[in-house]
Amino acid sequence: MRNFTPNAAGGAIHVDLDAIVANWRLLYARHPGGPVAGVVKGDGYGLGAGPITAALYAAGCRHFFVALLDEALAIRDSIPDAMLAVLGGLLPGSEPEYLARGIVPVLGSLGEIDAWAKTGTASAILHIDTGMSRLGLDARELAILQHDHSRLRGIDLRYIMTHLVSAEAAHDPLNHAQRRRFAEACASLPTAATSIANSSGIFLGENFGSDLARPGAALYGINPTPGQRNPMRPVVRLMGRVLAVRDIPSGATAGYNATWTATRPSRIATVGVGYADGWHRVLSNNAKAFFDGTPVPLVGRVSMDLTTFDITDHPTIAPGAWLELLGPHQTPDDVAAVAGTNGYEILTSLALRLPRVYHGA
Repeated sequence: MRNFTPNAAGGAIHVDLDAIVANWRLLYARHPGGPVAGVVKGDGYGLGAGPITAALYAAGCRHFFVALLDEALAIRDSIPDAMLAVLGGLLPGSEPEYLARGIVPVLGSLGEIDAWAKTGTASAILHIDTGMSRLGLDARELAILQHDHSRLRGIDLRYIMTHLVSAEAAHDPLNHAQRRRFAEACASLPTAATSIANSSGIFLGENFGSDLARPGAALYGINPTPGQRNPMRPVVRLMGRVLAVRDIPSGATAGYNATWTATRPSRIATVGVGYADGWHRVLSNNAKAFFDGTPVPLVGRVSMDLTTFDITDHPTIAPGAWLELLGPHQTPDDVAAVAGTNGYEILTSLALRLPRVYHGA
């Protein structure tokens, strides 16, 4: 984590740790079942896994998930007595590191199960694929395991889990189909606690409650109920520093390839954030920033390090000022709608060269 030196940065990411904790507590209250984990993969969805994990742990969270073993190793010392699980499975030869650090692998194949069973009595999570077709036991391997429980001998099965495909689409029949498939799979396996709901799954109702929910994006303010009011508190502000201001005549252009032409005498602010910072090039001529709560249109192409905005109607903006690119006036979901993606990608694209500034907790 970089120290924030205002005059050395073209932009900065402000992270509200209190909002993340509040979101976790809301999800805990909404989950019809057991506790709620903190999914901090992708470096806490781009916002910094270390401080986020520490804040959630201090608030009482005792279950954490990451995608890769390296991510788990990076935060293990700060949560020594919490369950820390790796969703990506057990890579060959990685068993000693899992065992030495008390990290829990999520086993998604018979090969992984067999390799982990050889280590002796050690905790693991079993992943059943009910429709995602990525990780987890497929129908063939599941049938083999259902008829031969001995393969699990020596494994302390903490949870059996699955991953919902379309939880954000509440009326998609696939949600209930996956729930039924998961229940049928568990009925023929050794009895263990279960884990079903992701962020959106928590809002699908009591049928999707389980012994452990695994929200990720909702912790960071992404709306788990698209099309409805976002129940989560905003977490992130991306601020861009105005590096230069210049006046241009009507007919002048801004940015690469002259994709924007001024239709009046205009004042252009150049901001020190570009696609190398995760402010996507696809936003060119089609997005905005905010200054004192008022929109400022993005004009011209987003370049690697710089983006230009038309501040003609904002004469008080001068070099050194800050424009809000993400924040209470423009959420990651809002920017994602312009970029043709989702809020997850907007957050996880934010580059490491942008300093993170933590507030609260």
